[in-house]
Amino acid sequence: MAETVFSKILRGEIPCHRVYEDEHVLAFLDISPLSRGHTLVIPREEAVTLDRLSDEAAAAIGRVLPRLARAVLRATGARDFNVLQNNGRAAHQYVDHVHFHVIPRFPDGTGLGIEWPAASLGPEGAALARAIAAALE
Repeated sequence: MAETVFSKILRGEIPCHRVYEDEHVLAFLDISPLSRGHTLVIPREEAVTLDRLSDEAAAAIGRVLPRLARAVLRATGARDFNVLQNNGRAAHQYVDHVHFHVIPRFPDGTGLGIEWPAASLGPEGAALARAIAAALE
């Protein structure tokens, strides 16, 4: 895996405002926040995208994400939030290390703006569900 800013943060070469850490996970404030309290949650395991992350590292993030979200809400006074996770350039991933964003959303509109151009599932839904289920490892 290529060297990233997160690799340097994990090694302590670049400072960050840490909010949580354990043997598997590090969480810190985003230096370019979308809103007050915007927090990044990263595994210590180096993986570019979520599908390449080990089950152990994924479970560790899953255990801590709800706690971090509650802490961000309490600390900022926000009532709503988004959890965002991007995989690949077409999906807007710019740091090649798995990371989750916990982004508080405020009544004034600060936070993550989302455009959701929904379509209809259509008649292929059943076949697609079977194909995805069959592809599970």
